[in-house]
Amino acid sequence: MNIAIVAKTIYNNLEIYRDQTILIESGIITELDQKKIPTNYKIIKADIVSLGLLDLQIYGAGKTLFSADLSHESLEEMESALINQGCTGFLATLATNSDEVFLKAIEVAKSYQPKIGNFLGLHLEGPFINPLKKGAHIEKYIKVATKQYVAEIIQKSEGIVKMITIAPELQSEEIIDVLNEAGIIISAGHSMATFNEGSEFFSKIPAATHLFNAMPALHHRSPGLVAAIFAKKPYTSVVADGIHVDFEMIKIAKQILGERLFLITDAVTSCKEGPYQHIFDKDRYIMPDGTLSGSALTMLKAVKNCIDYVDIAIEDALRMANSYPAKLLRKERLGNIEVGESANLLLLDKNLNLTHTIFKDAVY
Repeated sequence: MNIAIVAKTIYNNLEIYRDQTILIESGIITELDQKKIPTNYKIIKADIVSLGLLDLQIYGAGKTLFSADLSHESLEEMESALINQGCTGFLATLATNSDEVFLKAIEVAKSYQPKIGNFLGLHLEGPFINPLKKGAHIEKYIKVATKQYVAEIIQKSEGIVKMITIAPELQSEEIIDVLNEAGIIISAGHSMATFNEGSEFFSKIPAATHLFNAMPALHHRSPGLVAAIFAKKPYTSVVADGIHVDFEMIKIAKQILGERLFLITDAVTSCKEGPYQHIFDKDRYIMPDGTLSGSALTMLKAVKNCIDYVDIAIEDALRMANSYPAKLLRKERLGNIEVGESANLLLLDKNLNLTHTIFKDAVY
């Protein structure tokens, strides 16, 4: 299919283009500033064009929670639901769980043949976290990492595990080195690390998970992990729903972290089976005991929240959902609209409502 996108504004990473036409042939961008549209092109008009959105922490979408339904069908449903929300790349995430669940998830993800292609791998949030900051995670599954178990995950993963959240203060330096050598992105989270510990860890750990959540609050006599994040500026995710983190705190974090702050949804779906049972309650998900669990966000809603409530410019809010996480994931090619690259575009109206997702050789 040949497509011509006639755009009023294009937000392309650090560049902003006005009144330009993008040509796409067989899923590949061939022109960024075409003056005359050739014949036999499908013309689509858009107020705003942006890169597709990238979610590095999401548990479920549509009607499926991946950890409760470890199947190819679950990943396929996530792909389909998320592409229609403008999410062209995601890491299916599992919370602290049994060895059996983690290893089965790895096997399912490894053998899955993506139908759309926006499934990029797994994020394991646990089990190597601090029980004092377990949040909605189940304590009986929390453990300290051993070299043998980490080696098994790496060996069985064959690269499908892209990211892992750990409490670094409870893990040995050897474990951190092994994960780094395997190319798995380490993110500090669900942690009680002190300021000094966190500052030291971030020389080897490039990221932090859901800022402010599952870590000690910033205190003037005990600065803790939050202050270490502000000082060392790792790539840091945040759940911008106004529930998990107040928007005023996101304003402060954005002023300090700049392009190192990026968006995740940490989204779940309703689930009544298995150890993680999520109940939708008005505007959020909770566990049966009332503990706040994952969000009901989409990535586009998180972008809109940053614009409406955090006073972040539209172009930077979009980068928080595509270019910045792409850099952490080491997939910079997902963070730019360039000639010769595969199409990976959102088409939005002037109110930032999604009209189309163009991904590879398909229009959604």
